[in-house]
Order: sequence, then structure tokens, then C-alpha cells
Amino acid sequence: MQTINLYDARNQFSKLVDAVEGGEVVVIARNGKPAVKLVPLSYGERTEWSPEVQQFLGGGDYDPDAFEIDRSDVLPAPERDLF
Repeated sequence: MQTINLYDARNQFSKLVDAVEGGEVVVIARNGKPAVKLVPLSYGERTEWSPEVQQFLGGGDYDPDAFEIDRSDVLPAPERDLF
């Protein structure tokens, strides 16, 4: 992930878009503070599960109600996306 200042990002926008299309994540900073993140459109999309995981999920051994996930340590979305 690269960080670039807003002024430089304006002058190099085409190059930044090329880098993001190639899978890189670019953070644009304003006055030295991260302001926005450029990510590929596929960023965060779920890919296909591996055959082993598909077999586990389809085999009847998986019970999503059998456990709870503690999410108390998860950052709120605006703070989480800065990293």
C-alpha cells in the first residue's frame, strides 16, 4: 500500500489508477493525514471457497448457531478503513 499527498495524486492520477487496477491499494493524504483510499473494484469481494471448505460446509458438520463471535474489538468502519 502506498500513501501519496493530494497534490501529487492530482498530477499522477492516471498512474495511480493503473496501479490500483493492478491490485495495489493507494491512500491519498491531505495535510499529511490519510483522507481516502483507492482500491480495485474487486477489493473485499469473496472468492470461491476451497474444495475442503465447501465439503465441510456441505457435509452437515457446520452449525452456524453453535457459536457466537465476539466483535467487541472490531473498529468502527471509518477507523477500520484507515489501515
